[in-house]
Amino acid sequence: MHEKIEKEAKFYVRDLKEIEQQIKDLGGVIVQPRVFESNLRFDTHNRELSASRQVLRLRQDTRARLTFKGPSDPNSEVSARLEYEVEISDLAVSRHILEALGYVVITIYEKYRTSYFIDDVEISLDEMPFGSFMEIEGADTQHIQAMASKLNLKWENRSTLSYLRIFSQVKERLGLSMRDLTFDNFSGLDIQPAHLQLSHAD
Repeated sequence: MHEKIEKEAKFYVRDLKEIEQQIKDLGGVIVQPRVFESNLRFDTHNRELSASRQVLRLRQDTRARLTFKGPSDPNSEVSARLEYEVEISDLAVSRHILEALGYVVITIYEKYRTSYFIDDVEISLDEMPFGSFMEIEGADTQHIQAMASKLNLKWENRSTLSYLRIFSQVKERLGLSMRDLTFDNFSGLDIQPAHLQLSHAD
């Protein structure tokens, strides 16, 4: 189990392949080749966790993990929040435990993720159902901003929103009613920056 203050900035981008090549050119070391990731977000029936801006999640990629995140710091230039995470041996059993305690799955979200490590930051290249994103996670804002500058990203176009918050904005803009952020649900939809309320950073 680890505890940390997660600090990261998210960028909406046009071309993940081009950015990945830049990372390699800068000496980035791959820590996770492209992998499909499924996430189950839990809450109480009356959404107590969401109301207090807390996250309870089960994640499955090459391993399974249980994660808790506290509220984000509203005064931070990047997303900054307390995180507890533990690797688990069986996601299905863990789900049953959470449900027995009264938690329910309120949404499922998917992505393909590739991760690199470079200059004391971790960079995640994310293929989301509604577009391409990257996250830069580091010890502080200065490290994150420095890497964004090396990758020629527009710092002013960063986002501190979670993928589920962006998903909520897309649903509101397009009048969508689906519960889950999955590739099947977004198949055939033409998602534009205006729907995300974001601008490309590359």
